[in-house]
Amino acid sequence: MVDAFVGTWKLVDTNNFDEYMKALGVGFATRQVAGFTKPTTIIELDGDKVTVKTQSTFKNTEITFKLGEEFDETTADDRHVK
Repeated sequence: MVDAFVGTWKLVDTNNFDEYMKALGVGFATRQVAGFTKPTTIIELDGDKVTVKTQSTFKNTEITFKLGEEFDETTADDRHVK
């Protein structure tokens, strides 16, 4: 299933993104910057490991995880999530 998402994706448009970030508890300043950012996301697959790289003028992030396994992540706005 992941194979369908492997590749490079460029954000074109968002809908209610600020409200979504508010619901997640993202701070005002970060929401303002993120609302204007149009990141590129690169999804790679290596066996059962998925790597998601997000590149933007705001911040670059990268996370690798195994499908079906819970993992810890630090989000682009420094929240710690599982």
